[in-house]
Formats: sequence, structure tokens, C-alpha cells
Amino acid sequence: MGWLDGRVALVVGGGGGIGRAVVDAFVAEGARVGVLEIDPDRVGQLRVHGDRVCAVVGDATRWEDNVRAVAATVEAFGGLDVLATFVGVFDFYTRLEDIPAERLPEACDEIFRVNVASYLLSTKAALPELLQRPRSSVVFTVSTSGFYPGRGGVLYVASKFAVRGLVVQLAHELAPRVRVNGVAPGGTLGTSMRGLRALGLSHRRLADQPGREEELRSRTPLQVALRPEDHAAAYVYLASDRSRGVTGTILHSDGGIGVRG
Repeated sequence: MGWLDGRVALVVGGGGGIGRAVVDAFVAEGARVGVLEIDPDRVGQLRVHGDRVCAVVGDATRWEDNVRAVAATVEAFGGLDVLATFVGVFDFYTRLEDIPAERLPEACDEIFRVNVASYLLSTKAALPELLQRPRSSVVFTVSTSGFYPGRGGVLYVASKFAVRGLVVQLAHELAPRVRVNGVAPGGTLGTSMRGLRALGLSHRRLADQPGREEELRSRTPLQVALRPEDHAAAYVYLASDRSRGVTGTILHSDGGIGVRG
């Protein structure tokens, strides 16, 4: 028996990094999974799961693509129990004083559209289907950046604090019908998150940072450099009935950064 036997999930941004690890874990735990993914090549790679996964190419910042992903998932699997979101862009620790004033409005629009508004669009699109299920849930990807300074620049940290706010407000609004929780991963190897286009950083990926494994080990009390699969069980738990009494909560999967003085 898997923790998610009989459940149907939609994973937004499920083609790479933590999102892909969660797709794999959901399938392993018995779920059938719809995926919204912007990269066609990654959508093709999901065929390894056969008819357990229904993947759609689309942009999570577009309302129409979210609606299309929900419809495809429901058509393939007959309903929707779980929404999990993984879409994001990074500012590569850019400080406010280093952002050109003429680029600031565009950079704000870009990071909040991707990191915050996409989560609202995905949830809004999924909500009618989630409300038809008796034990449905939403799991957002927050970040250690939503709790501690220095885990990004001012724009990224602000966007992740906003996602933290979405968790508690939507948990309040949607109780008792839908549970809403989050996972706050720490720095992770193998993530595909790119930089902001508005700041000329779209060519950079976190995964390509030199010395990243050593840097991640050095900053965590557990001295671990986490990989996408290290976070997946937290999402499985929050999507399952084992967390049926949990809402408005964010699980920290960060190597213990919060206990470092």
C-alpha cells in the first residue's frame, strides 16, 4: 500500500529539480499525476512513467495553460486531489542598491508573476476540482528564503515571504474543505532554477554555480548538500491522509539552517 494510493495530483513545474523528484515519489506511492511543464523535452522524459503521468506543455504564469493542465489531468484520471507547485526564478543574491532603478519595476513584475502569481493561478484553476474531493490538499514550495535573510536577494526573499503568506491565508480561507501547506527546502543540488530576465540573469542556473556542493555543506548544521529527492517525502506526507490534521504549516527541509546561531 502506497501513501497516495488512489489519489490524483497535479504537479506544476514537475519536469525538473524538486518538482520532478516529487512526481517520481508520488507515482511510487500510488498516485496518478498530471504535470504542467514549460520545457517540451522534460515533458517527453516523463513518458518513462507510462499512463501513470499525463504531462502538458505550458506556462504556469498563463491562466489558460493552468486551466488546460487541470482539464487534462481530470480527463485522464477522473478528478483531482492534490496540487503541488514548483515554479520559480532566482535573483542570484542581487542587492537593492545593485538593481538599476529603470529595471526595478520590470524585475518586480517578473519575480512576483513567476514565484507568486503562478501559484495563485494554479490554485484558482484547480480549486473547482479540489472542492469536489473530500480530502484534497495544496502544497506550495516556499524556501528557507521565506524565513531567513541572505538566502537570496531582496526580490527573491520578498517573493518567498509572499508564498509563506499564501499558505496561511489560503489555509484559513479554504478550511475545512481543502488543506493548504508548504515545504521550505534549503539550497539544493541539481535544481534548474534560472535567473531573472529583467536583470540579465536568465542565462544563469543555480545548478551551475561553482563549488555549490561544498558551499551547501558548509552552511547547514547537518553538513548535508541536499538533492531534490531529499525533499520529496515531505510533499508525500502533506499530500497524504497521514497529515489530515495539518493545514497552514510549512515543513522545513533545509539541513537545520534555523538552529545555527
